[in-house]
Amino acid sequence: MSKNMPVSILLWLPGALFLLALVVAAYPVLATLRIAAKAERLVPASGKFIEIDGNRIHYFEMGEGRPIVFLHGLGAQLHQFRHTLFGRFGPNYRLIALDRPGSGYSVRARGASGRLPEQAEIVRHFIEALGLQKPLIVGHSLGGAIALTLAVEHPGAVSGIALLAPLTHLEPDAREKFGPLYIQSPLRRRIMAHTVAIPAALRYAERTLAFIFAPQATLADYMVEGGGWCGLRPSHFYATSTDVVAIEHDLGRIEQRYREIIMPAGILFGASDVVLGIDIHGWPLMEKISGLDFEPVEGLGHMPQFVGPERVVAFIERIADRAFAPKSDTSS
Repeated sequence: MSKNMPVSILLWLPGALFLLALVVAAYPVLATLRIAAKAERLVPASGKFIEIDGNRIHYFEMGEGRPIVFLHGLGAQLHQFRHTLFGRFGPNYRLIALDRPGSGYSVRARGASGRLPEQAEIVRHFIEALGLQKPLIVGHSLGGAIALTLAVEHPGAVSGIALLAPLTHLEPDAREKFGPLYIQSPLRRRIMAHTVAIPAALRYAERTLAFIFAPQATLADYMVEGGGWCGLRPSHFYATSTDVVAIEHDLGRIEQRYREIIMPAGILFGASDVVLGIDIHGWPLMEKISGLDFEPVEGLGHMPQFVGPERVVAFIERIADRAFAPKSDTSS
């Protein structure tokens, strides 16, 4: 440092550097708050709330009649069904979509792990709390794994399962596949959620959605009407990362029990799904679930409820006819 530098500058410099460091550190926090506020403004809570096992569950329902409960996938929320499917069903259905604990506007209970049996138990208690008589469960992606867990651990609670591009088997490279979402430390997960994760997610949203929707194009109204903005909030990121870490604890064990499933079951799977491949998560179920209604769709990706809603509704109603049929007719 120059001997000619004024003493006043020498005294001022450390404070200035410290202030600069604070500004740099605060920027991602402030950016996260700004993005989250915009997300809540564009996609506000729109349903009802109910307390289940310490979890505050946000859900939306419409119609009366045969109950169908919809479970969304990783990082998603109830608009993935409400916006895409609910207005397309025929009469005599009670349609209920919920934000899984921590996702959307549902708040996960303190100390909850996000493991599959825990989530399945919450859904079972949700069914009981709403007084639903053995509903059909529709599960997309990770929601499919939770539906399968319900079917093997609580078969008396549901009448059948209709799965859309479901997660069904544990892949050896799962940790690498989930990338930056796999954060084992809850503390690091929370720090990331409130600093760099949300700005980064927004920056790469277009690229991420292109991958999820491939080979189809991302729908123009996905971020608002489809609820996409809802995921750009710290609590949602934290829950998504928690779900990712929790999957490996139980899925390998659950998949060993698929042969126990005797209720009406169906799978609709896009043959061009690049998120969850049909060869790993689809076709093997044909040999494990007796009477499985398996519908592979050529050229379809991971988001059938958005790009082929009429086909998805027809598939769900077909499984519903079997699930709600008198017991003597379930084999027809």
